[in-house]
Amino acid sequence: MIDKMDRIRARLDETFSPRACQLTDESALHAGHAGAASGGGHFRLRLVSASFEGQSRVTRHRLVYDCLRDMMHTDIHALIIIALAPSEVSE
Repeated sequence: MIDKMDRIRARLDETFSPRACQLTDESALHAGHAGAASGGGHFRLRLVSASFEGQSRVTRHRLVYDCLRDMMHTDIHALIIIALAPSEVSE
């Protein structure tokens, strides 16, 4: 599963140049789920990027899904997204 996570992170880094990217594999929590049988993983993502500044939550999610489009339903079955602009994060 590390390979999938590395590919997801690389794609996100290339597209969004994030200030923070936390990707968690939650596939083990969904063992036995129909989506797990296809090999697609369940992931949780927290992404902080200037690309999200001024964008609605729906637009931010669409940008992430567009970035990972070819991995959806093959490598990724489910993806929980928290997409934030730097101005929304206190560091």
